[in-house]
Amino acid sequence: MALASGLFQCSDPKKWQQVSDIYWDVVASKGAKQSRLLELDKWYQKELPSCISARPQKSLTLDELVKLMEWKLQRGKFRPRLHQMVSSNSASLVENCTRKAFQLLPDVSAAITELCQLKGIGPATASAVLSAGAPELTAFMADEAVESVPGLSPIQYNLKHYLTYLEQLCRKSEALNTASGETWTPHRVELCLWTWKVAQKVCPDLLASLDDAEERPPKKLKTKK
Repeated sequence: MALASGLFQCSDPKKWQQVSDIYWDVVASKGAKQSRLLELDKWYQKELPSCISARPQKSLTLDELVKLMEWKLQRGKFRPRLHQMVSSNSASLVENCTRKAFQLLPDVSAAITELCQLKGIGPATASAVLSAGAPELTAFMADEAVESVPGLSPIQYNLKHYLTYLEQLCRKSEALNTASGETWTPHRVELCLWTWKVAQKVCPDLLASLDDAEERPPKKLKTKK
C-alpha cells in the first residue's frame, strides 16, 4: 500500500478500510510516550459523541470542552496556555455557545464563528467540537490530515483554510460512499488521513503489514476426495 501520491488520491475503498482498521494501533503507538493519549482518544471518539447526542439539544459542558482541549494538545502540539484559556470560560457560556453552534449547522462557517467567541477556541478546536457531535457534516482540522490534502500546505489556522479542507474531505467521503455503498463521513476520512500520516512516522511496519497482506496469495481451499 505504499502509494507514491499518498492516501488522499486513492479511490479504492478497500485500501481506506484497511487504514481505518489500524487506527487504534496507531493511536497506541503514538501514545507510547503519552500514556494519557489512548484514554483521551477513546473518550473523544466514543464517549463524547454519545453524551452530546443524548441531550435534548446538542451541546458541551465546560468540563467536556476542557477535556477536549487536553485531547487536542496530547494529539498535536502542546500549548499549555490554551488549556488555561479554555478553563477560564464560564460553564453557562460554554453550554449556550456550543448549543447555538450545533443549531447553526449545516452552516459550518457560522457554527465555527460562534464557537470562536469562546476563550482559547480557534477554528481547529471548534472543528473538533463540531466533529464530535456532527461527524457527517464536519471533520477535525488535524495537522496530519490537512497536510495530506494536496494544495493545503502550509497550514493556515483560519476559517477559510478549514472550509477548503472540509470541502475536499466531503468530496472524498461522497466518492467513497458511491464506490463502496458504505457510510463514509468527513470525520472518518480525516481519521484515515491522520492514521496514514502518523503511521509513516511512528509505526511504518503497520503500513508494511498491509502491503504484505495485499501481496500474499489467497489460501487454496482443500477439497474432499
